[in-house]
Amino acid sequence: MSLRKKITLDFVKTILKSLQSPHPFIQVVMGPRQVGKTTGVLQLLKKIKSHHYASADGDLIKPAEWILEQWDIAKSKSKSCLLVMDEIQKIESWSEILKKLWDEQKIKGDPLKVLVLGSSSLSLHKGLSESLAGRYQLHKVYHWNPHESLKAYGLSLRDFLMCGGYPGSYPLISEPLAWLNYMRSSIIEPVIAKDILQQARVKSPALFKQCFDIACSYPAQEISYTKLLGQLQDKGNVELVKHYLNLFENAFLLKQLYKFTAKPRLTKSSSPKILPLCPALYTVGLDLDLDSEELGRSFEVMIGSMLNRLPGQLYYWREANAEVDYVYKFGKRLYALEVKYGNKKTAKGLLKFKEKFPQATTFILTPENYQNVFAKIG
Repeated sequence: MSLRKKITLDFVKTILKSLQSPHPFIQVVMGPRQVGKTTGVLQLLKKIKSHHYASADGDLIKPAEWILEQWDIAKSKSKSCLLVMDEIQKIESWSEILKKLWDEQKIKGDPLKVLVLGSSSLSLHKGLSESLAGRYQLHKVYHWNPHESLKAYGLSLRDFLMCGGYPGSYPLISEPLAWLNYMRSSIIEPVIAKDILQQARVKSPALFKQCFDIACSYPAQEISYTKLLGQLQDKGNVELVKHYLNLFENAFLLKQLYKFTAKPRLTKSSSPKILPLCPALYTVGLDLDLDSEELGRSFEVMIGSMLNRLPGQLYYWREANAEVDYVYKFGKRLYALEVKYGNKKTAKGLLKFKEKFPQATTFILTPENYQNVFAKIG
């Protein structure tokens, strides 16, 4: 399967507009590996007259002097040059150095523009919050959705449910073994080995990887920390499992959803619902051998990942035997969403939720209507 049409991702348009303001912030692009961050920025550079692009990617952490070198190169091109530094988290003390340079140039009145990219939220968030607070504008890039995948590669909905999320893998869809190898060796392994284990302390990397595999085997399902712990082939405790899940979340692999409640302080006391952030992260664990029920799970993952791209908060809801797949809240708007791929699910949960929260708008999402529903809530 080859690229049919080049598309400009939304974040590219947003950054271009931000850079055109009289006093732009440091532009920060953050998101998963292999979803088009660098490709999008290279598209952006074609619209910028003066720019300097440099990547810190590689197995070794680069010294802080690397940033100084790139800064000087950019300044030598023009005073209003756009400096782009990719994989910025791989530079020692990157945020402190960038803060110093940025503050110095503001005092001098120099107009150098800066854009940084990274695929490790664990490292980036720490640097942004500790050193660069008030100096940056964040642009989040997500796994591809079915619309983007259809527009650029012609992916059918079924293909997306089988392999959707990472566009680099799409040309391999017709070769299942090659696709599986790409996902494991070019996506999952680098994220765990480089984006997580190089940044965080993990006592047992093998146990850590096993926890990820188990978590993704419960797609869009509620699972207690105790149950998850019981399936790990080693000793541990609930706090260890929570720590592992938080690391996976920071690396853009999954999201933990918590039970919606009228009392927000009780939200995180619930067992989480595990949401792999694209269908491919679920189906790779099944070796692409999905039955109809598993395709339904993948559709539920797809809907959850699309909701995760919206600006509000995402939850699930359950009371006794009544449950709702997703609850989406943004401002005063509240939506209860049930996902239906086949003919098994009923609207019992939605009715119960509506009784407790009459202000909520309810929807049942199917393969036939989900795009119309997103047009209403997005």
